[in-house]
Amino acid sequence: MLRSLGQRPVTGSGEDPRTAGLRTAVSRLRRELGALPREFPDRSIAEDELAALAAMAAGGTPEIALLRRSLLLVAGAIGSVSALSGSLADVRRAVELFGRSPRH
Repeated sequence: MLRSLGQRPVTGSGEDPRTAGLRTAVSRLRRELGALPREFPDRSIAEDELAALAAMAAGGTPEIALLRRSLLLVAGAIGSVSALSGSLADVRRAVELFGRSPRH
């Protein structure tokens, strides 16, 4: 669960709780995806985009448009795998905390 998402950073840590929550959610989904015994056609897409999300979370405040793009690709790649639905929902909630993408 993403319980820490609504909390403020610890004094002196300087870390955005949204970034920490995203990192936690992505890490959980990556572990669960890795533990799946079966292959499916878009697994490599999901793994690549989860790696991109992890890199964005590690790099500080990520760009919202890139977060949302990666989330859409991950959801499209693993959306039908019911075993991952809870973790995917956690990643979606973590991305949504960053706000909406600015419209062009």
